[in-house]
Amino acid sequence: MSRPVSRVLTLLELLQAGGVRTVAELADRLGVGERTVRRYVDHLVDLDVPVESVRGRYGGYRLAPGHRMPPLMLTDDEALAVLLGLVAGRRTGITAAAGTAGETAAAKVRRVLPERLRHRLDAVLDSLTFTTAPAESAAPEAAVLLPVADAVRHHRPVAFRYTGGRGGGGGGGGGGERTVYPYGLVAHAGRWYVTGRDLSAGAERTFRLDRVRGARVLPGTFEPPPGPGPAERVLTALATAPYRHAVTVRVQGTAEEIRTRLPASVAIVAAEAGGGAPAGADRAGDEVWCRVEMRAERLDWVPGVLASLDRPFVVERPDELRGLVADLAGRLLDAARQAPPGD
Repeated sequence: MSRPVSRVLTLLELLQAGGVRTVAELADRLGVGERTVRRYVDHLVDLDVPVESVRGRYGGYRLAPGHRMPPLMLTDDEALAVLLGLVAGRRTGITAAAGTAGETAAAKVRRVLPERLRHRLDAVLDSLTFTTAPAESAAPEAAVLLPVADAVRHHRPVAFRYTGGRGGGGGGGGGGERTVYPYGLVAHAGRWYVTGRDLSAGAERTFRLDRVRGARVLPGTFEPPPGPGPAERVLTALATAPYRHAVTVRVQGTAEEIRTRLPASVAIVAAEAGGGAPAGADRAGDEVWCRVEMRAERLDWVPGVLASLDRPFVVERPDELRGLVADLAGRLLDAARQAPPGD
């Protein structure tokens, strides 16, 4: 690469670091005169790179947003961070957008890496092992994510078509056309959600973005309500989704202790006034009791979760759950009484 071309690319890298760079500073960094700096800037402008001239005492040059992305200059650490971020994003399902955008972006960056850096990256990827299986891909399309994010940021209503599911895993109210005041975007367990007030239903709803089509921002504005943030609203919606069984249990212990085993996306945990001990339950000192509410399509996994709490509990509903808890207790007792094979 000729020295002038190399310096023009170095100039672009300096401008991409952000802020206004004076001509004197750029001349010093490039090892050329100020007139040469201005000529290099003209070269970038000829290539449609949006370089702006800033006048005044602290004036100079800066990079402005353009109609297309200019060549991107990255340091070794930045290139590795971008590629590893894409790998991790695909693994969790967050960046696995429609088509192969994540893969093609990674391929483009990797293609222009110096050989020594490419070998360093290959060494990391070849030696890296994940402890969890790849998440199911449920990332939204850019044509959905970008307008919804814009509506959230500027408090604008958004309209879209919603397809499939039981209301998006959190009370979306089924499919069809929707007009929503969006409160926020939330990424949770490999999926993207938008939560807000559904004007079509007159209630707050949570929608999975991978089931949204044709999103468009509408005129007007709204004022987000006070109260829980978007993440808490989404987790509450997931925990209260209309599944087949509604489970209510009283558990002895503080809400903080119980939430370490039952996260907000699984259960709603609330401390009971006055200790909340159920009738007939043992009172151990000043121990408090909490009310735990869950929704489940099947009950077979609930007894094991309750046993893992390692806290006294009382089942309030459904009656069927009491029998399943007794069955699990019987199987555990039988297993404890069994002698090891060969004794």
